[in-house]
Amino acid sequence: MKDASKNRKAALYSRLKTAIMTLELRPGADLDEAKLSEESGLSRTPLREVLRQLAGEGYVDLRENRGARVSEMSHMTLRDFFLAAPMIYGAVMQLAAQHATPEQISALKEAQEDFKSALRTGTSADRAMANNRFHEITGEMADNIYLLPSFQRLLIDHARIGMTFYRPQDARMAENLDEASTQHDAIIAAIEAGDEAAAGQLATDHWNLSRDQIELFVMPAGLDLPLGTVARKTPA
Repeated sequence: MKDASKNRKAALYSRLKTAIMTLELRPGADLDEAKLSEESGLSRTPLREVLRQLAGEGYVDLRENRGARVSEMSHMTLRDFFLAAPMIYGAVMQLAAQHATPEQISALKEAQEDFKSALRTGTSADRAMANNRFHEITGEMADNIYLLPSFQRLLIDHARIGMTFYRPQDARMAENLDEASTQHDAIIAAIEAGDEAAAGQLATDHWNLSRDQIELFVMPAGLDLPLGTVARKTPA
């Protein structure tokens, strides 16, 4: 019985995580806990345990007396995302080149094969989740207790706002997907070689590749500053 409950909790966690990251569940959407309980076969207590785990990782917000909802994406969160992403990705890749184990490198190579397969025959959601898993592994490689929570939170919104990148609407966007795959291969090579400088530069290149397409759809009005720099809080 205990194992069955554990498996149902794991299945619900995975299902909600994927639904949130692929926009099946939209930012700010309320979660019907009674429906989730019925669908998952979980009672209220284990269901709330799953929701608390998701809340701790940034997927949902738990509101007192109002239940859970999918974490929102506001003007401010998008601004913070664009400012933080290149710095965090760069730090993660450099640390990954320092600390990656042979087992992790093998897992990264497998994730890349899954990503290539998703590019050939998968849906936009398949591509987004395969890309997310690739980068999750680089975060595990970085092995930094301060950086990893920020990186994991970043990946949630990168998957959500990056869904446009995985629905190519013209030849250029399709070419960018091929380039993203090529960059993944180069990232693996840099990490395997322990080349921190190359890994850091590839992180920047990889971010820039998707950034331009993402901006077309989500650039907040009035955000007129070089991305990756910190805005002044007071006039100079």
